[in-house]
Amino acid sequence: MEKTPFVSLEKVREIVREYPTPFHIYDEKGIRANAAALQEAFAWNPGFREYFAVKAEPNPYLLQILKECGCGYDCSSLTELMLAKAVGSAPGDIMFSSNVTPAEEYSYAYREGAIINLDDITHIDFLEKTIGTIPKVISCRYNPGGLFKISNNIMDNPGDAKYGMTTEQLFEAFRILKSKGAEEFGIHAFLASNTVTNEYYPMLAKILFEIAVKLQKETGCHITFINLSGGIGIPYHPDQTPNDIQAIGEGVREVYQKVLGPAGMGDVAIYTELGRYMTGPYGGLVTQAIHEKHTHKEYIGCDACAVNLMRPAMYGAYHHITVLGKEDEPCSKVYDITGSLCENNDKFAIDRNLPKIQIGDYLFIHDTGAHGFSMGYNYNGKLRSAEILLREDGSHQLIRRAETPKDYFATFDCFPVYERLTKD
Repeated sequence: MEKTPFVSLEKVREIVREYPTPFHIYDEKGIRANAAALQEAFAWNPGFREYFAVKAEPNPYLLQILKECGCGYDCSSLTELMLAKAVGSAPGDIMFSSNVTPAEEYSYAYREGAIINLDDITHIDFLEKTIGTIPKVISCRYNPGGLFKISNNIMDNPGDAKYGMTTEQLFEAFRILKSKGAEEFGIHAFLASNTVTNEYYPMLAKILFEIAVKLQKETGCHITFINLSGGIGIPYHPDQTPNDIQAIGEGVREVYQKVLGPAGMGDVAIYTELGRYMTGPYGGLVTQAIHEKHTHKEYIGCDACAVNLMRPAMYGAYHHITVLGKEDEPCSKVYDITGSLCENNDKFAIDRNLPKIQIGDYLFIHDTGAHGFSMGYNYNGKLRSAEILLREDGSHQLIRRAETPKDYFATFDCFPVYERLTKD
């Protein structure tokens, strides 16, 4: 698959006259089209809903776009709940899936009408003591343990994950919750991350549908929704074949008809909590080459660093890079593309074949629309960048300003020289 930037060099030059690099930029048209394709793929299920994983891209402008596309929100913290409220969420629009959850976050989620997804059986008593009741609608997170395999390939190891309840705990939790007044139940599971295969969701669905049938039969609980969570990935490498969301939706439908239909559970709603799949390909980090270094290797130093995109430093993750304006030039040079942090892993690419880069060139780092800006931090006193939205009509809009030194020093307001630090 060819990786093509959704923004041109000419447009970047226009933007930097107002907002200097580095910045993350997002493609509104691509996000809307992708959300529509997901809705179409699961239109066979009348209750289907996507709860966008706010952790992937916590920006209210983008959350508003997804709301207009019919999405709710998957939140995992107080501030994510507050963001969802800020864009006008109504009761039922939020799935609250968290772990090691403070009492204040359960209280806030309950007040805002979020569907609470319990990570552990011990959270039943904790929740009841916190809010004084058990909600009528409740969900439990399931972890079957062991290795999760597709064909003969190990996709992930749920047995090592800190999330979710065992099979025995799930059954007991449903019985306890029913005895405490819960009336509608959901099941949630996340067994593998960033899968680039059409098999993952149907296989996960089969596991959850089969356990749902047993749960409803043995506990008498009315299961109204099954949440397949996230895990559908994106092709970061250009030689990867993207997921086919229509094929995935059809695969889930076939399992639904085979497992839930005969059990009289044909009214169960399907929920998803996709983040990376929804916005990942529709974001890019734009940075400018500001230094070059010729030592044991050839280095290009950029004005962005791991503060702006930490996945390569943290995971060794691959992000494709396009030198804007040189898309048709041969990749005749081998570079390490680096940032300025005092850490040797602050590299966006290692031994990457690229066109010859000159100082002042703009680089477009692909697929940063999920877990890009949101994983940013302030190590070395670096400041987080602006976020720009490329509107459907080709115009651009600032949707988050870049941090300033005053922002960095803002939490030092208890220090005597705070005013001296920030007055300029």
